Amino acid sequence: MKLQSEWVDFDAGGKPAQGYSTRPAMAKGPLPGLVVIQEVFGVDPHIQDIANRLAMAGYAVLAPDLYTYGGRRPELAPQRIEDVKAFLDTMPTPSWFDNAKLEEGLARYPEAQARSFRETLGTLLDPNRPWPDYLATVKGGREWLSQGPAKGREVGALGFCMGGSLALRLASADPRVAAVATCYGFTPPQETLTHLKAPVLGLYAEDDARVNGSVPALVDLTKERGVPYERHTFAGTKHAFLNDTRSNYDAEAARGAWAKLLTFFDARLSPRERAV
Repeated sequence: MKLQSEWVDFDAGGKPAQGYSTRPAMAKGPLPGLVVIQEVFGVDPHIQDIANRLAMAGYAVLAPDLYTYGGRRPELAPQRIEDVKAFLDTMPTPSWFDNAKLEEGLARYPEAQARSFRETLGTLLDPNRPWPDYLATVKGGREWLSQGPAKGREVGALGFCMGGSLALRLASADPRVAAVATCYGFTPPQETLTHLKAPVLGLYAEDDARVNGSVPALVDLTKERGVPYERHTFAGTKHAFLNDTRSNYDAEAARGAWAKLLTFFDARLSPRERAV
């Protein structure tokens, strides 16, 4: 399928941001929209591929780059992130949050390279993430879709890992989000989900203790508020099993998860018109 794909600029709460936009090239008129929210590694080739696959399914898609909000910092240059991703992929995911184990791994590299890795890791894995900036970026991305290629149509959001958590925050903060999917995303604090009303799809790995430990809070919250919540845990999988560029990829589980994503959004974003 021929796609119309490009990087676009948009306003994010008064600051500039960029995102990867894609849609079927031959589609006429606005389409249902999807905001695709990155993993910690940015809008990399994997996230662009996810966006393209969703466009091939008939959506107007924008993947906002969280690291472009207000201008990209040097330690978050795409190549530096790719280099760090390759380093982290040699280590079990839980060790990413263990400084001693990270340092043990970094000791294998020349000091200048290790120092560069530390700078990028310090930002990517910072427990005090700039969530307000991230939220402004994805809200701006949703608004860009609603004013452009998805004008007059429903818009949903989905995110992966960190992006899954942010997708839930976006659905609470932005009532124009009609449906939300979180793929192995940690459940954010309940105070960030005060206004969550959109139907939720949760896709989880079986071997992902940190994320799975947060799921009961989302189960309780959605049950208490009467929010539809569809949850699936895929046996034998590890965190990021949908990412076919990483060692945790699981083709069998990814096929099933992808089908559930498409079914979920087709059922909830299908009405052709809505008030602007």
